[in-house]
Amino acid sequence: MSFIDHLEALRWHIIRAAIAVLVFATGAFLAKDFLFHDLILGPSRPDFWTYQMFCRVGKMINAPDLCMTDVGFVIQNREMSGQLAMHLSTSFTVGLVLGFPYLFWELWRFISPGLYPHERANSRGAVFFVSILFICGLLFGYYVASPLSINFLAGYVVDPTIENQIDLQSYLSTLTTMTLSCAFVFELPMIVFFLAKAGLITHEIMRMYRKHAIVVILIIAAIITPPDVSSQLIVTVPILALYELSIHIARVVRRKDVSRLNQELADNQGIA
Repeated sequence: MSFIDHLEALRWHIIRAAIAVLVFATGAFLAKDFLFHDLILGPSRPDFWTYQMFCRVGKMINAPDLCMTDVGFVIQNREMSGQLAMHLSTSFTVGLVLGFPYLFWELWRFISPGLYPHERANSRGAVFFVSILFICGLLFGYYVASPLSINFLAGYVVDPTIENQIDLQSYLSTLTTMTLSCAFVFELPMIVFFLAKAGLITHEIMRMYRKHAIVVILIIAAIITPPDVSSQLIVTVPILALYELSIHIARVVRRKDVSRLNQELADNQGIA
């Protein structure tokens, strides 16, 4: 294919992806009550699922402080068109999130024809695993990381006489940042897989720099969580588990590559 033909093919992939995002965004816009009251504003109420689970755990271990009866803040809007603008922008963001698996699939359809047969075979299932990891990270960010951050930051006071009245945009920004950050962090195993297939990283290198990686993970957890030890540990442990899983993935990739090269060498010797 010529360069113009590649651009034409890319254009249609982008058009189909844009249509998918628009469809999801339109659905999110029409489902306003569910989108805002149940989904987005859920972590701002004491009856949120995560808070209920913490309360149950608190009763089991005799720690009543884990039960939340009041969120300690009020969400408000100070701009005339603020709620409409938030409705539109949030619907578009939800459209991107829901359409992410399809977006990646369209990207893969554009890239895969340029790969060698063995490269396509080695990357089989990439769309599925990328989507699964993204969804897992999204759920972890929404149900674990975001509630912890919102509860700590919005309930923190320097003086009892100061009332926390949180702007709607600030609340949405915190929720979106925390949730999407976890979603993309959970893609670490797939990133390592492709880097290992390209020969840019090995499990030996990852083991060698494990201590450095732990420091980086702690810094990332400190950035995306409130400044308390429990929240940082809750976020750090899954990321460390993903790093260890990535080491195993790099080891498997290396083993398969060595096996394939040995087989090709044996075949070539047999032909000679």
